[in-house]
Amino acid sequence: MACKDNIKQIKQTKIEFSKDGELSVYKKTDSSTVLFDIEIAETDFAVQTGLMYRDFMKTNQAMLFIFEDEQERFFYMKNTKIPLDLLYLNSDKKIVSFQEHAKPFDESSLPSKAPAQYVLEINAGLIQQLSINVGDSVSFKRHN
Repeated sequence: MACKDNIKQIKQTKIEFSKDGELSVYKKTDSSTVLFDIEIAETDFAVQTGLMYRDFMKTNQAMLFIFEDEQERFFYMKNTKIPLDLLYLNSDKKIVSFQEHAKPFDESSLPSKAPAQYVLEINAGLIQQLSINVGDSVSFKRHN
């Protein structure tokens, strides 16, 4: 048997959404609330991988990144298959800026342009569709 006949296929492990809690966006324009099921990324590994290698995310799902401090953040879409909108939140959980329609696999920097302690990733187009704006506030609760 030749070595080339014994090639092992490496299959990417399918990563499932893990609901760690719920997040509410309080819109100041019309006082309405938008709800998301969230997966929380706060360990070094979870923050580094985020939504990489995922095939899809439901409309009501999001990933919340929690950092220990408030500073300018820089995200990118390396190994990320899903187009995303990114919302940057300050330590008071107010939206300070966002990046819309981040392209899959694009390694360009997506800066927060303002100090942020939290970053929320949602499906691309939802910021506009849901009329989410800078100044809107957010709250979240974890499941135990």
